[in-house]
Amino acid sequence: MSAPIRVGIGGWTFEPWRGTFYPEGLSQKKELEFASRALTAIEINGTYYSGFKPATFAGWRDTAPEGFVYAVKASRFCTNRKVLAEGGESIAKFVNQGIVELGDKLGPILWQFMATKKFDPEDFGAFLKLLPESHEGVKLRHAIQVRHESFRVPEFITMCRKAGAAIVFADSPTYPAIADVTGDFVYARLESGEDENPLCYPEADIGKWAGVAKEWARGGRPDGLPYVTEDAPAKRDRETFVFFIHGGKVRAPAAAQELIRRLA
Repeated sequence: MSAPIRVGIGGWTFEPWRGTFYPEGLSQKKELEFASRALTAIEINGTYYSGFKPATFAGWRDTAPEGFVYAVKASRFCTNRKVLAEGGESIAKFVNQGIVELGDKLGPILWQFMATKKFDPEDFGAFLKLLPESHEGVKLRHAIQVRHESFRVPEFITMCRKAGAAIVFADSPTYPAIADVTGDFVYARLESGEDENPLCYPEADIGKWAGVAKEWARGGRPDGLPYVTEDAPAKRDRETFVFFIHGGKVRAPAAAQELIRRLA
């Protein structure tokens, strides 16, 4: 048996999904209830732009079924700054807003950096030390998405591995990809989809990603991905998250549902 593979999309409020993903006539208030039963994970992206009350997180928790998991995108005020080491107050504010109300449905926190942010070893190392291991007794897991070529160096891989933070693998037409596994879970964002494809990606690619996800979940190191180093962490099952997001957004739910079907 391998670890669970969670598959989903970014957010759940998107007008073009009404009639394509959501049934015609479905109330907007029922969209999260529908999405959380059609998928196995959702990346909450509203938290990147603004804060929410604890009751809101509790409501999201109660709406989703048992076994469903939310990833939570960290506030831009934590990551979009010149000096990352000075973000402690913003990180604390983000964590303290009530994300732990998601309970056992709380998945990784996604820390996404701007494409112009370059790797500064000292500053980035200080940032990683600011990320809390837990909050109010709830373990916190951290996924790091960097989007500048300067991060494709062994020092960054070692740094994240030491911190226990997972580097996000992004299949992107724009940004460099890093497939090195550095955490006790795997976080992938598939961003190269197109709405011209009914499944966002070509059908053959869905099969490829199914195989890659299974290998990640078994603790393996899938062939054919862009690695920075030849090193690999100890082989053990790893919970794996795969999100179809940004590219081909209208078709992303169809891709996620097809991947779930193939994994089953």
